[in-house]
Amino acid sequence: MEENKKPKQGQINIELDQEIAQGIYSNLAIINHSQSEFVVDFVSIMPGVPKSKVKSRIVLTPQHAKRFLKAMHDNVSRFEQQHGEIKDYQQPPMPINFGPTGEA
Repeated sequence: MEENKKPKQGQINIELDQEIAQGIYSNLAIINHSQSEFVVDFVSIMPGVPKSKVKSRIVLTPQHAKRFLKAMHDNVSRFEQQHGEIKDYQQPPMPINFGPTGEA
């Protein structure tokens, strides 16, 4: 006899579609904010390709942005404890053009 499992109080049942589970590769995040929200655009820049598109955009409240920052910090710290320090190599700046440019 199988039990009917219900989420315990305070738990959320989260589903992950197969398409979303594949993930989207990003090697650049552009972060902007206003008084009421943080907008994070994830981009994949390829060497030698002068143009790229935003692959995913996440909009967060300031409170969720702060929680996300703490969660990322905690996870990076745990990763480094297990695998050693993540080296942050300086890369040359990539030129990014997000619209028309003016001429003098």
